[in-house]
Amino acid sequence: MGLKDLAAQHQGDPFGITSAAVALVDAHGLIRYWNGRAEALLGYPAPDVLGHPATSLLLGADAPASTLSAAQRAGDGWEGLVTARHRAGHPVELAVQACPLHTDHGSAWLAVACDVSESRRWELDEAVLRGLLEESPIGIAVLDSELRLQWVNQVLAGMEGLPPHHGADRLAAAAGPGQVGQVPPAVDWQARQALLSGRVTPAVEHVTPPQGMSRRNSQGHLRLRSSFPLRDFEGKTLGVCHTAVDFTAQDRARERLALVNEAAQRIGTTLDLDRTVQELAEVLVPQLADFVAIDLFQGVLAARDLTPGPITGGTLQRAAHLSIREELPEATIPIGAPSGYSPKSPQQRCLNTGRPVRDQVLSPATWWLAGDAQRLSRLIHLGVHSHMVVPLRARGVTMGVVSLLRWENPNSFDEDDLLLVEELVARAAVCVDNARRFVREHHAALALQTSLLPPDLPAHCAVEVAYRYLPADAEAGVGGDWFDVIPLSGARVALVVGDVVGHGIHAAASMGRLRAAVQTLADMDLPPDELLARVDDLVLRLADEAEAGTYGPVVIGATCVYAVYDPISRKLVVARAGHPTPAIAHLSEPVELPDIPAGPPLGLGGLPFESAEIELEEGSVVALYTDGLIEASDRDVDIGFERLCFALAHPDRPLEEICDTMVRILLPEHPHDDVAFLIARTRALSSDRVATWEVPADPQAVHEARENAVRRLAAWGLEDAAFTTELIVSELITNAIKHACGPISLRLIHERALICEVSDASNTSPHLRRAHSTDEGGRGLFLVAQVAQRWGTRYTATGKTIWAELQLPGGPCG
Repeated sequence: MGLKDLAAQHQGDPFGITSAAVALVDAHGLIRYWNGRAEALLGYPAPDVLGHPATSLLLGADAPASTLSAAQRAGDGWEGLVTARHRAGHPVELAVQACPLHTDHGSAWLAVACDVSESRRWELDEAVLRGLLEESPIGIAVLDSELRLQWVNQVLAGMEGLPPHHGADRLAAAAGPGQVGQVPPAVDWQARQALLSGRVTPAVEHVTPPQGMSRRNSQGHLRLRSSFPLRDFEGKTLGVCHTAVDFTAQDRARERLALVNEAAQRIGTTLDLDRTVQELAEVLVPQLADFVAIDLFQGVLAARDLTPGPITGGTLQRAAHLSIREELPEATIPIGAPSGYSPKSPQQRCLNTGRPVRDQVLSPATWWLAGDAQRLSRLIHLGVHSHMVVPLRARGVTMGVVSLLRWENPNSFDEDDLLLVEELVARAAVCVDNARRFVREHHAALALQTSLLPPDLPAHCAVEVAYRYLPADAEAGVGGDWFDVIPLSGARVALVVGDVVGHGIHAAASMGRLRAAVQTLADMDLPPDELLARVDDLVLRLADEAEAGTYGPVVIGATCVYAVYDPISRKLVVARAGHPTPAIAHLSEPVELPDIPAGPPLGLGGLPFESAEIELEEGSVVALYTDGLIEASDRDVDIGFERLCFALAHPDRPLEEICDTMVRILLPEHPHDDVAFLIARTRALSSDRVATWEVPADPQAVHEARENAVRRLAAWGLEDAAFTTELIVSELITNAIKHACGPISLRLIHERALICEVSDASNTSPHLRRAHSTDEGGRGLFLVAQVAQRWGTRYTATGKTIWAELQLPGGPCG
């Protein structure tokens, strides 16, 4: 049975004269009065007990004296517990209160009783009510029907600045003349709403700070207010009860938790070191400080330029600072400059001990400012009153310190502020260390990749070239895109673009190995399809090494496109391994994406590669590129191809202009993948710079071949190279006649160098060796190697060609 039910049954107090069992006992112990509630409680009607001793109703025949001796004195009377006998025979535990009566007829006792369970329930309800009104953190006030204060507990009096009182008389004495029942506006408004509506009216109120002070710098309060009408047992409204709960502390805890959550989302959004420390500053100001300065050791910042040295120790440098004022009047050190803290400063003490330093009050007498006049003057001018320094530590390494100041916020840094700042700085420190490690690896990989890419492409008579290499942004890391232009024999040139799968330093190292392999195989004059097959074998071997090693993957897979252009025949031979097809911009036709057989990516093994031959007119533009150019994240690959064709639609424009156009219309501001592309404008070598003769397999033909070569050199104005050319022609043709089989041909090519080629139908290759003094022959190739700039052998479908190059002083391309 609850308080409401009990009140309805007994009109409140179970010992009330109208609700309790009442008996009157005279001086002789005889019962003289017995009410109906007593009859209901013990079952005896009044005629059965009146005139009988009261002790006859007690178990054990206790005397009144002994019964009262077991009770407790309460004022002038007694109260206690007795056990009575019910008319049905079972015992009944009663709570009894008795008081003496003095009448003209003598003394008597008036006793009221109730069941023990009802008494105990009422005592509990009274204790709950007393605790709620006087000991709980809930502020409570009672207003009458005229909305005048009648009762206010200590909690609400403290909230509203009122003296506690109980009743109108005390209120008048506490409030003073003319202020009886004066109600605070917030209480009055809400109580009035409850009185008018007859319902509970809850509301959340924020106590505004004093005028001229922002909420951030105040100790504002949040309160939950409720008002509800008070009614008697007949439903008549007697007044209003108003309650208020201050949950400012819980709200601040929620705000701190929200700030920690915000820091987790805002700090470390990128792997950029400068941005990470700036994000920490933006979280701390203005929520926790009016100014923050973040100083890092030089070794941490040196990760950006790969400067060697330890991470900790040495000079502190200002990495970031932020103020509530845009002009930063607190900053005495610019970004990037040495911090210059004195040995006594909190920053140095923080670094020495590894523990935070909190100065609750700063003044001109603060001891550590005595030797730093500049900072002392600045702090006094701003009115800074509280200072805190927290170490920036992650993974057992101290990387710097974070300094916080307050002057506009009137509250000094407390223990809660320190714990919160330590939590935020610890989270940021991990992000700073991650950024430092990533920046160093990223720059190392970029430096490695840049060193492995060609610093400058060689000039070549066969093509005019331009290129772009755009590394990925800091989030994606360095990739393995690469390109190359390789001069080949016979005035030909190889154009190469490749892409190693993955990012980072391993991808850059793998790219360098593949580029070196392609250059080596290109010097062997292998056809494009055979060259890619050899590179595929190399990638498989590298993958096996990576699986057996402990240094991570060296190469996972790669794609490549390899094209050889011959300016004499104006033919382009292309093979690709999982790479996008080249784009060809013709002078008189639309941009073409030729159907080159799509070979498998490098590293799969066991699948053949095929090449295609395309005849080009002079002035055509060939574009080779990696997939990052056409596979931007915001569009479909078909749109990328369309934009590529649009960028190449005017091949007569300068190549650098075409490159800029491709970057502008094909790439976002920050590509998420490396991009490399190479564009080449083809040139043709005119027929008057190429001379070809068929040579009979007869030793007498050597003399005629030399004369033909001398005459052609004279026509080209190259008489100075006649002697050397005669020697090369003589030795190469003699070797072909003696060791090979016909048909034999001689070809002279005049481009940036003079190229002499002797072709035959044999597949055997001559070898350079040093002849002994007793040998009659074997010195021919040795002499050729001595007088020629380069020489070599390339195999064709009908045999082989031995070639040698002579350097010319200022050729047509030089």
